[in-house]
Amino acid sequence: MGHLVEVIAKGLVDNPEQVNVNEIEGNRSIILELKVAPEDMGKVIGKQGRIAKAIRTVVKAAATKQNKRVIVEIIQ
Repeated sequence: MGHLVEVIAKGLVDNPEQVNVNEIEGNRSIILELKVAPEDMGKVIGKQGRIAKAIRTVVKAAATKQNKRVIVEIIQ
């Protein structure tokens, strides 16, 4: 899951080398912390959060196959 978020985020930002995904796995859920450069935050979030919502939707669809719940957090 973390690799999927990383690939999507690197395609969106100007500084792909600063994209970092930290994966915290529990019994039934996975938390993905996405870190990008401060100047790239707007590109990852998008207008009214549309891009962030789209990223979360794609990851949830992929997680459904594993019967896991995924939470994507965009942090600085």
